[in-house]
Amino acid sequence: MKYLVILADGFADEPIERLGGKTPIMAANTPHIDKLCQMSKCGYLKTVPDSLHPGSEVANMTIMGYDAAKYYQGRGVLEASALGVDLEEGDLAFRCNLVSEEDGVLLNHSAGHISTEEADELIVSLNEQLGDDVVKFYTGVSYRHVMVIKGGQNGLSCTPPHDVPGERIDTILPKPGVDHPTAALLRQLMHRSNDLLNDHSVNVKRKQQGLPVANMIWPWSPGYKPQMPTLKEMYGINNGVVISAVDLIHGLGNFGGLQSVFVEGATGLYTTNYKGKADAAIEALSDNDYVFLHIEAPDEAGHEGDVELKIRTLEDIDEKVVKPCLEFLEKNKDELSIAFLPDHPTPCEIRTHTREYVPYMICRPGVEADSVAVYDEKSVYDGAFGFTDQTEFMKLFLSGKK
Repeated sequence: MKYLVILADGFADEPIERLGGKTPIMAANTPHIDKLCQMSKCGYLKTVPDSLHPGSEVANMTIMGYDAAKYYQGRGVLEASALGVDLEEGDLAFRCNLVSEEDGVLLNHSAGHISTEEADELIVSLNEQLGDDVVKFYTGVSYRHVMVIKGGQNGLSCTPPHDVPGERIDTILPKPGVDHPTAALLRQLMHRSNDLLNDHSVNVKRKQQGLPVANMIWPWSPGYKPQMPTLKEMYGINNGVVISAVDLIHGLGNFGGLQSVFVEGATGLYTTNYKGKADAAIEALSDNDYVFLHIEAPDEAGHEGDVELKIRTLEDIDEKVVKPCLEFLEKNKDELSIAFLPDHPTPCEIRTHTREYVPYMICRPGVEADSVAVYDEKSVYDGAFGFTDQTEFMKLFLSGKK
């Protein structure tokens, strides 16, 4: 049996008044998603333990079958793994955004989705000016980077920047106070980065082009290297891949014993190469038991608060991802199970993640579909799986494997 997870990051939402009380998935034209739904059993899934923040790192870990409350050590370590950073004992790794700041206010968590090429120039400058034997920066993708502090002390409270657009920075800096050496160092690095990056040639050019500047670092989600079993050890999955434009997912895959597949033109935005990612997933199924296909675009649209763009991303996923996967399923009905779901909601009206349950569906050979005919946040209440808690999803999906 082959297993394909199609993860549309953050697509779940709340009813929106100007959509007539519909959510974006309800308003979108998604005939192929609905066709898959008519072949599936549906349910509602809790992806975030009560003790953890509703981040993509936690939710995707849960969907991959990990007890996040047990294994989660921070987003930074996962992204460091994706970048090939070999963390030693005592290395404290952070996800490090390049953000836009103006007059003491956090304007944008992504610096206007700065290009990786521009960001790399800034990261090089940060290492030259702020890096040393203790602090090191590593270039990721677009605005998403990694910072490592050797001998860093955890116990920090760091606010994810996508949670607080428009907030005054002095109210959301890392805590606790100045008596915590690593928290004090973080605040110092953030302020110094602002001084360094404001007049950097990359940002001078972006200002001239009317683009948001990347004039401050924002470290968050710190942690030490975790000890995680592989999916083979937990579930008997012999081989598998992850396909994503996001380092986080590749890092999770590394710890899970999965191979990374990179698709040319995959951006993590609405401009991503949807078809290329679907083609890569289908190709990977020929040699692998498990494929985790991650699509970031709906989440980014939710963070921007752009309802129309979120609808567009869902329609693109329907036409360019789900349609070819359905065509492949038709030729491999007895050999392929498909799951479709988000990791968490990213409601457009609040522009950040919530911990609400998410709708999911599983199409499995030889299993009769339930009565749900249209897939959305409300319809799955009538699904056969009902309410599902965390790692139970993976057990349901694999159905019969270890």
